[in-house]
Amino acid sequence: MFDFLSFPVVASAHGPEIDSMTSMMHWAMLILFVGWGSFFLFTITRFRSSKNPKADYMGLRSHASNFVEGAVAVFEVVVLVGLAFPLWAKRVNAFPSEKEAVIVRVVGEQFNWNVHYSGGDGVFGRTDISLVSAENPLGLDRSDANAKDDITTINQLHLPVNKPVIVRLSSKDVIHSFSLPFFRVKQDAIPGDIFPVWFVPTKTTAEIREALRYTYKLGKTVEVDFKSDDFLDYLDYVTLNDIVNEKDGSVVISKGTRVLPYIKEQLSQAVTESGAEFNKVKLVETPIAMTFEKVAAETYSAKDGSVIANKGDLLSDALVPMFFENGITEVVVGLATPTEIACAQLCGLGHYRMRGTMIVETQEEFDAWLKSEASYLQP
Repeated sequence: MFDFLSFPVVASAHGPEIDSMTSMMHWAMLILFVGWGSFFLFTITRFRSSKNPKADYMGLRSHASNFVEGAVAVFEVVVLVGLAFPLWAKRVNAFPSEKEAVIVRVVGEQFNWNVHYSGGDGVFGRTDISLVSAENPLGLDRSDANAKDDITTINQLHLPVNKPVIVRLSSKDVIHSFSLPFFRVKQDAIPGDIFPVWFVPTKTTAEIREALRYTYKLGKTVEVDFKSDDFLDYLDYVTLNDIVNEKDGSVVISKGTRVLPYIKEQLSQAVTESGAEFNKVKLVETPIAMTFEKVAAETYSAKDGSVIANKGDLLSDALVPMFFENGITEVVVGLATPTEIACAQLCGLGHYRMRGTMIVETQEEFDAWLKSEASYLQP
């Protein structure tokens, strides 16, 4: 059922329990659907008007349906009392000790996630609504002794792996929803209240990226006259040659540029202004999904040994001709930021761009990041 439902990678300690319950509920719904659907088909066939021209006002005489309904009710009670309630109680009541956990404040606003770490002293500094500004979205009072070492970021949440995390969630304006799909965490952030959420990350961002890697193939190549009506049918293609002004030799469009509407406009304008002719455009099929927020999952080298892209480097259309020229027709990629903070509540016109980056790393990497951020604080 897990494969059938296409669950995303699970990267938290409590995630398997959530997935198991979700899977069980889907099995139960499937059984109920087949059962009641079969009963419905039986009744409309067995009691159709052609076979029962005269109505029977006595109704059902058997108690079989009562037993079925009772069994369904008992099953639902068992699921609620035996599984759902204990799991929910564990999530909302059995919080880890704050001494053993990383505690972080996350404050949602249209359309950012503001993140607040307590710094080396482990105590959050005072905040004041009168100090809130574009430069200080949390209203942190740096004159407070406890606030001097506090670290704040926007849309950037760093956490250590295999250590309990307590997120104190709130909102500055409207209802937002703090969603971490890989960690099976989702909680609404409501103005005027603080909602604590806890979980234990069990995979680093690098491990999740590795689990999600997949292969893209460079497709067919074509040669197209940009003046043709079907030029813009090649939006999934990247140029393999420079498009050169044959009069003065200047490059109008550099190779490694994706075919987009503005390219045809740019070429048409160049023709109009100079009267020049251009070479035909050589293209290779490369879906934009291959280079949009993707990184190389392996290191790729040219025939002469030079590196085209190191593992972890961000991919771009400009690299495609280099891959093609060096006989590389398949590229294994990973998501640049697989562990994002999403807002799962429609919170305004900019809701679509309310995305944060979550980085789960080793304790050593997390400590180094905190130290790096602390170095920017004024003494």
